[in-house]
Amino acid sequence: MSSEIVILGSGTSMGVPTLGCNCAVCTSTDSRNTRTRPSIAIEWEGNRVLIDTGPDFRQQAIRERIQHIDAVFYTHSHADHILGLDDLRPLSFRHAAGMPLYADDRSIKILETVFAYTFSPEAKYPTRARVKLHRLNEHESVDVAGVTFQRVPILHGEMPVAGYRFGNAAYLTDMSRIPETSLPLLEDLDVLILDALRKEPHPSHANVEQALAWIDRVQPRRAFFTHMSHELDQAQTESELPSHIRLAYDGLRIPFKLAGGA
Repeated sequence: MSSEIVILGSGTSMGVPTLGCNCAVCTSTDSRNTRTRPSIAIEWEGNRVLIDTGPDFRQQAIRERIQHIDAVFYTHSHADHILGLDDLRPLSFRHAAGMPLYADDRSIKILETVFAYTFSPEAKYPTRARVKLHRLNEHESVDVAGVTFQRVPILHGEMPVAGYRFGNAAYLTDMSRIPETSLPLLEDLDVLILDALRKEPHPSHANVEQALAWIDRVQPRRAFFTHMSHELDQAQTESELPSHIRLAYDGLRIPFKLAGGA
């Protein structure tokens, strides 16, 4: 089944350019160095699923001409991954039963609090998002239009968060460690998109060296870095990498096959 991963955003929680910074990357004329908050879309046969809705989602959706969404999966509840939820409103109205949103229990509690005017039983806002939360257990999978989305438990510092596998691709943003029990879920990948914040170590994100080590461990056929800070220049960093490892950038479309899966 032919499909594409669309990189909606490839930046950090502060985005690139970063406010108040005049470094070479923040002032670069290379459009690939402009990075909005991290998110992807998976598109196949007229279907579309999002992973995360960050604060830049509205502009990302306009840029990619997104006019419908079948479901959203959340990795965790940090602001740069959830604050665009309200921008789902005009796309959710066609979902009579509510656009399905999938997240773990910790994330759902945050979503219900931040967006109480959407989820509270007492909410009376007439044009609130027509969405419905669904809790995901640690290793649970969900079928969307014939495609299995498998939750992959990973760690963001000490915080348990989710990556997702779909067909022979996987997305692991905001990741510093992959538990041994999750490695079997990442076997035989064509595409792996993973966190690579910068070259220097960070307590809750993989740096370039660590990302390369995870790629060597998992052995995907192609790999793409995401959640990148202004410390990584696109052209310079790619020149230092093997040809099967590239930096993602906003608007990049990655063809892959959805047949198969974990």
